[in-house]
Amino acid sequence: MTNQPGNPNMRMLIPMINELQRIFTLVNTRLSLTLPQIVVVGSQSAGKSSVLENIVGRDFLPRGGSMVTKRPLVLQLVTSHEPEYGVFTHKPHQRFTNYADIRQEIENDTKAVVRDNIGVSNMPINLTIYSPHVVNLTLVDLPGIVKVPSQGQPFDICKKIDDIILEYISHENCLILAVTPANIDIVTSDALVMARSKDPMGKRTIGVLTKLDMMGRGHNARDVLLNKVVVLERGFIGVVLRGQRVDEHGRTMRELDIPAALEFERQFFLNDPAYHDITDRLGVPYLQCTLSIQLTEHILKCLPDLKRELQERHRNLAKEVSEYSKSA
Repeated sequence: MTNQPGNPNMRMLIPMINELQRIFTLVNTRLSLTLPQIVVVGSQSAGKSSVLENIVGRDFLPRGGSMVTKRPLVLQLVTSHEPEYGVFTHKPHQRFTNYADIRQEIENDTKAVVRDNIGVSNMPINLTIYSPHVVNLTLVDLPGIVKVPSQGQPFDICKKIDDIILEYISHENCLILAVTPANIDIVTSDALVMARSKDPMGKRTIGVLTKLDMMGRGHNARDVLLNKVVVLERGFIGVVLRGQRVDEHGRTMRELDIPAALEFERQFFLNDPAYHDITDRLGVPYLQCTLSIQLTEHILKCLPDLKRELQERHRNLAKEVSEYSKSA
């Protein structure tokens, strides 16, 4: 892939953090939450799943009319020249070469943890996808924000989801990808309100605007994308996703494959007077590369503190082992 950091050592930073994440998951430690990562936050209807699938270039996430993300999904993308495949941490020796099987495994492992499959859990699912079509990147997809429980959901599900999100975004090492539909008032965005609660100055938050093609005739999100309405240090990126309205007749792109949808997105921005002069800063390919670069730079910034934290924990663990050996 192009537009990744040019220095080979820089390109290894994300895989290095991925390996630490894998190790911490295997030994069941909460230290993984302090590692530099990008957490995806948004309401159920914001288009989070579509953003992730377009970044990967494949359909692989569970679908449904109700809440489908019930556990954090730690999605590690690794650039590879081999035929693409996925590996789950809980099934490390099995390669999933069919994306429908990846979707089914996410559903199966979710049901194994979430009671009656109606609640949520903070126990993550770790999935690594190796593909020539991705850049090195790690994203953590969290359950969508809920304001009112739907029929059959636990009465406290809204608070449980909020607690999971806050658990992740409270860490300074975490970048927040706040996904918001463009056809709502941006200042009421659930994702941005949640992000602002832990990142009040907007230094760690990256805004993503979906549903730009559903704003209605005469409306656009140009000022939001130019950072003139809600100011984020890392700015906003607009995308057009499959499954969203593309004309006044309500036709959607759901039946298109992802490459065709990406071409539609490109043409949409080129042909819209509100966006044609900023097209180079819009779209899923730009989002994909921007996230990889920003995560790499963020890891580099966090490395000194992360190194000190790991060294301190190593010393404490060595001390505990020594004391245990003496008392044995």
